[in-house]
Amino acid sequence: MELRRTVQICRFHLLLLQRKKDLWLLPAPHCRHRSGPQPSSSPARRGVLKRMLLGVALGVPLVGGVRYALAEKQERRRMRLLSDGMGRFVRSMGLGMQISLDYWWTDHVLLRGLDENSPEFKDLVSQCHQRAADTIVSGAIRNGGLYIKLGQGLCAFNHLLPPEYINTLRVLEDKALKCGYKEVDELFLEDFNARPDQLFLEFDYQPIAAASLAQVHRARLQDGTPVAVKVQYIDLRDRFNADIWTLELLLQIVELMHPSFGFSWVLKDMKGTLAQELDFEIEAHNGERCARELEHFGFVVVPRVHREKSSKRVLTADFYEGCKINDVEGIQRQGLHVKDAASKLIQMFAEQIFYTGFIHADPHPGNVLVRKGPNGKAQLILLDHGLYEFLHERDREALCRLWRAIILRDDAAMRTYSRQLGVKAEDYFLFCEILLQRPIHTAQLAMSNVMTREETAYMQDMAKNRFDSIMQVLKDLPRSMLLVFRNINTVRGINVALGAPVDRYYIMAKSAVKCWSRSIAQKQLGLSGLFFLRWIRTLWASLKFEFALRLQMASMRLTTSLLRFLVFAGFLKDRAGQEQIYEYLQA
Repeated sequence: MELRRTVQICRFHLLLLQRKKDLWLLPAPHCRHRSGPQPSSSPARRGVLKRMLLGVALGVPLVGGVRYALAEKQERRRMRLLSDGMGRFVRSMGLGMQISLDYWWTDHVLLRGLDENSPEFKDLVSQCHQRAADTIVSGAIRNGGLYIKLGQGLCAFNHLLPPEYINTLRVLEDKALKCGYKEVDELFLEDFNARPDQLFLEFDYQPIAAASLAQVHRARLQDGTPVAVKVQYIDLRDRFNADIWTLELLLQIVELMHPSFGFSWVLKDMKGTLAQELDFEIEAHNGERCARELEHFGFVVVPRVHREKSSKRVLTADFYEGCKINDVEGIQRQGLHVKDAASKLIQMFAEQIFYTGFIHADPHPGNVLVRKGPNGKAQLILLDHGLYEFLHERDREALCRLWRAIILRDDAAMRTYSRQLGVKAEDYFLFCEILLQRPIHTAQLAMSNVMTREETAYMQDMAKNRFDSIMQVLKDLPRSMLLVFRNINTVRGINVALGAPVDRYYIMAKSAVKCWSRSIAQKQLGLSGLFFLRWIRTLWASLKFEFALRLQMASMRLTTSLLRFLVFAGFLKDRAGQEQIYEYLQA
């Protein structure tokens, strides 16, 4: 028996070596018998798997470290950005989930059974808003770049967002992540082959301001001229495309969870414009053009750019002292009037929107400073010319006439000029309210500079209940109008922060009429036409607008006084009629 087993085993190995016959065609019992009692192969396979994982865990970092050590500086920066980009994506997703879960827990657990008007209910909601705002700010500052710019954009919606958001997000207007001395030196060596302390007579490495794309340093040219040096974050260009992709993906995920919240198309349409902000040579050109077009406004100052000390990532311009446009105490401390500063701010941007068409699209308070001018009145310093939008002449004319129609409550004209801007007939009134960022009362010409509690609630309800319609209106508009909306809304927010000392709607309507008249006069008389004739035409159009507005307001006041007299004298005794009259008088 033992001999037979030995023969069978030998025959098994013989077939294996000679390969004359398929090994697995042998009878199964023989194979099992010949193999004998063998130890299980599972521990061996697990051991091999462990060794492979250990090799990968040690080998990949080792190879990456060697690659990093041998790479050039710029290649090292790209490798760091690849790693950091994944971190920003994971961080953003985590913060989004944290905010969503916090709101869900507050709404479904903490607020259950509480009266909406009770102090406890309002306090819990306020705490939830504050936690969400703090989370957004901390995440934006840690991620930097475009995340900070998006946070700055949210500040303009102070009539729709809770006050906890607005008060917290304001820190993003001029405070952001700061880069160190070595990064500043590295960037200057790449662009100028010299460190900043070699290029300038004096250079303060401690930044005086840090924003979403760059930080600003004080310096002096070799002739002693004080300048502000805007230094772009060294990794911003390399990470721009990755950040755009991350934000697009995040917005698409949000759309899957909340289909009505569709903002990814806005980012896709604007990413080309945002990319221009990374080229400071374009910003220098924009600033020079803005200075030329607004030079007839003696109260506007655009800092002069020093081209020989500038590059695509460094911008050197004259330095000006001043307080932010929304700093009421700072304005008054200089002996200036808040009303004067607010009026000039609105005139300046109305000129761009309605006449030149070359519009500053990022006029947040950190980009507009106020100082005392040579005449002792407010002078505005306009900064940061990286983000501009051009509004076509056809759209400018329609916008001018639409604004005039809204102020005069000309319903037919409102419908006509809204349609010229691409808005559907049924959405024209909604578009006009979005444009003014306030309710429009057709029976009331005068507009208060500060919305009442009821008007604010109306706008918030409109944003919540008609969100789909608002999104459709924005999609129907020319893409250039999106940044115009940003400009208008930011200026509205600044005027409110100043206490609304001026009638923004009336000033912009007056500018719209004047700018439209100048445009028409130039087209009819030609650029070489007589200045006097153009001036007469512009003056006549302005007078007609003033007369029409004052006539309608006088008519409404007369009607109101007459109704009050009739009610007081007892001529109107019908209760239903009196209630209708009281509603009219209240409006």
